[in-house]
Amino acid sequence: MKKINITLETTGGLHARPASMLVNLVKTYDSDVMIKKDTTESLYNAKSMMSILSMGAGNGTSLEFQISGIDEDVLEGKLKELLEKEFSA
Repeated sequence: MKKINITLETTGGLHARPASMLVNLVKTYDSDVMIKKDTTESLYNAKSMMSILSMGAGNGTSLEFQISGIDEDVLEGKLKELLEKEFSA
């Protein structure tokens, strides 16, 4: 399992446009991606738009992306690129 930790640094947080970019990326891979918000134990499926939006992740929210599966190494790199480009200041 690979993990990526970020703090959202966008004014609108993880709203519909960036969420759809995230879903579209992870759906192209076989690996599962779950998102853990702040210090909660709840996990959100990164392949589900409804799951991501229900998380309510605003600016300053800490997220942990947990990637597991056959192509986790490749997906980890692509996900880091997207997160740095779209979710960081």
